[in-house]
Amino acid sequence: MSELIKHECGIALLRLQKPLEFYKEKYGTAFYGINKMYLMLEKQHNRGQDGAGLASVKLDMQPGRRYISRVRSNADQPIQDIFAKINERINTELELHPEHQNNTQWQKENLPYIGEVFLGHVRYGTFGKNSIESVHPFLRQNNWMHRNLILAGNFNMTNVGELFQNLVDLGQHPKEQADTITVMEKIGHFLDSEVRKLYKKLKAEGYSKKQASPHIMEQLKIHKILRKSSTDWDGGYAMAGMIGHGDSFVLRDPAGIRPVYYYQDDEIVTVASERPVIQTAFDVDFDDVQELPPGHAIIIKKNGKVSIKKIMEALERKACSFERIYFSRGSDAEIYEERKELGRLLMPKVLEAINYDTLNSVFSYIPNTAETSFIGLNEAAQDELNRQKNQAILDEKENLTDERLKEILSHRIRTEKIAVKDAKLRTFITEDSSRDDLVAHVYDVTYGVVKPTDNLVVIDDSIVRGTTLKKSILKMLDRLNPKKIVIVSSAPQIRYPDCYGIDMARLEDFVAFRAALDLLKERNQWQVIEEVYQKCKAENQKDTFEIQNQVKAVYEQFTDEEVSDKIAELLGDESIKAEIKVIYQSVDLLHQACPKNLGDWYFTGDYPTAGGNRVVNKAFINFYEGKKDRAY
Repeated sequence: MSELIKHECGIALLRLQKPLEFYKEKYGTAFYGINKMYLMLEKQHNRGQDGAGLASVKLDMQPGRRYISRVRSNADQPIQDIFAKINERINTELELHPEHQNNTQWQKENLPYIGEVFLGHVRYGTFGKNSIESVHPFLRQNNWMHRNLILAGNFNMTNVGELFQNLVDLGQHPKEQADTITVMEKIGHFLDSEVRKLYKKLKAEGYSKKQASPHIMEQLKIHKILRKSSTDWDGGYAMAGMIGHGDSFVLRDPAGIRPVYYYQDDEIVTVASERPVIQTAFDVDFDDVQELPPGHAIIIKKNGKVSIKKIMEALERKACSFERIYFSRGSDAEIYEERKELGRLLMPKVLEAINYDTLNSVFSYIPNTAETSFIGLNEAAQDELNRQKNQAILDEKENLTDERLKEILSHRIRTEKIAVKDAKLRTFITEDSSRDDLVAHVYDVTYGVVKPTDNLVVIDDSIVRGTTLKKSILKMLDRLNPKKIVIVSSAPQIRYPDCYGIDMARLEDFVAFRAALDLLKERNQWQVIEEVYQKCKAENQKDTFEIQNQVKAVYEQFTDEEVSDKIAELLGDESIKAEIKVIYQSVDLLHQACPKNLGDWYFTGDYPTAGGNRVVNKAFINFYEGKKDRAY
């Protein structure tokens, strides 16, 4: 997107199924697990650059030996920072003990992070907090090995207040009201409860506490803990965890909002937020990597046994479509084709906007992440040009000369690299007019490729707020003196907040919402705003599962095209000479292009969980009352 929105996080879990000596002999290093975790986190850096963390668990360590290690960073390059710290720790110890350079057992017992179970995380701070305390994995410590819990996730909960109160009702005293803390403490509570039940049973059978411990580890039922813990969760999540003795798991939400993929063979079990991460890190085929079903958990016991357990009944599948449009890396085979299709399906609207004049049109894209959808748009444009060539030949076949035939066949779709982003803007000048001038020059343009008789068609992943378009991109494109600028969004109009991981919280931030407000004013229908406000207040007094999204009424008066045309007006000003046209993808065509990811609540207002409706109504109440608070 030309405008950054903070979004997803990324998780990576790795379980080594063989003794460390196996990896030393086969791959030449006992650090195989650490190396693979670096690859998996680095290949997911697109999912989070505010922080990164890694935790490891060593199996079967003797009392007195450290078996859990964790490192976190919120540095400018957090992934590189955490692995630099790991390398420094390991190298320091090896320099002190060079005689153990090839002693795998000694390395496991004495070096940090040389273990069998790993959990990594890359983070975007959706609430603007980026202290080291907010960086995953989180650690809930206990002196009993099987009560230690390490947790990391890609998630947002819509009902944090309710979850917090549930913990209080259980007799706990959580240190803060944050979804990560409440989720960890809920799992921790039922972990403790399950351990107590198992010990009580084993004690009745004559076992001492020391004798009972290995049996507790073996008999601990992770799926039961997750079922009890997740009963009241409302949100989108991929929750990954490790228990101190070596059990591990990843749980996916019942609507499949957040992505989870896994792969297993006789050497490893691994889980990540994106399929290509696993393909690249372990050199496996597309079909070897499986998607974790919604509402299920993959559980790896300490003994290496892997199971897929249903934790919750699956809801209607609403996997996040933004994963396909923008968030996930485009190297996934399916996503690559879907993004091309998103561009291809926009071509009919583009042709109408340029009056089918492909000869006098230049096609481009901003930013680089829109390149794949641009390829699809360009292929569709080429198909249209071929149709025009065929028609021209048929129309002139009686009088067609060799020279005219060459002229027709020489026509090409004109594609250019129009915009180049020089550097990340640092707004060190706070005075508005000065900052706006700086923003307008974040991008530079390629001069000399657009004529005054040309249409300039530029595709973007999505138009969210419109700020960068208005203050920078449109002014920049206008300097090329085209007769018409057509801005094309491969995503539909973003109309509603997202509360499952993406940092889109306030209605008034969305240019589509501001366009709808302007249309209501123009048509003397402002009473709709008052009516929606009253309905939202009344609605949010109901039980969560009865709440409906009342904000849809704001848009019901208008067609998509009317909102798009108003957006074009809002983005332009008197300084721009070219005519401006804005084209959005339709929701129906989005679903056609991305048939497996039908989550579209930010476009349609159809939230996959009950908590989403409460959030959107609260967002409207905040807007109406002039509050800048977040709705979740």
